[in-house]
Amino acid sequence: MTSTSDTGQPAAKTIARLRSSSMGALTMLIIQFVLGAGVSIYITPAHGGIGKAFSNGALLAIHAVVGLLLIIAAVDLLVRAVLARHRVMIITSAVGLIAIVGAAVNGITFLKNGADGASLGMAVATGVAMLCYGVSLRILGSAAGPAAGPAPGSAGGRPARG
Repeated sequence: MTSTSDTGQPAAKTIARLRSSSMGALTMLIIQFVLGAGVSIYITPAHGGIGKAFSNGALLAIHAVVGLLLIIAAVDLLVRAVLARHRVMIITSAVGLIAIVGAAVNGITFLKNGADGASLGMAVATGVAMLCYGVSLRILGSAAGPAAGPAPGSAGGRPARG
């Protein structure tokens, strides 16, 4: 059971956990995207499916492992969002998870037949997932409210003129 504030919103601690999990997922996605670009440029994978991911060199193996870790992180974030009963986070986390699974399916398809469409599918699905977790961070950042203090450079942080 998660704690909620008097307004029925998730407690600050729960929001902080959701925010850090979203940031972790987004960071992992960026790393995964860079690894994928490296694989695309420097490796010509042998066709044959997921088993070949671990026999085509370290870069592709790392890319595959990070992909598996991303799925675990995305499931964890979705569970946290459901437990917090945070509707927007549930939606963005679910879409993010679907996009990550879609990228994985496209990756397996690419390993099987080397289709350019599967490579594009991985990139597009990764971009969708990045967008989901970026939106999550924006929503969670604004959910912090005035207790978090004024944003740097905002009018609330400047001295009054007079």
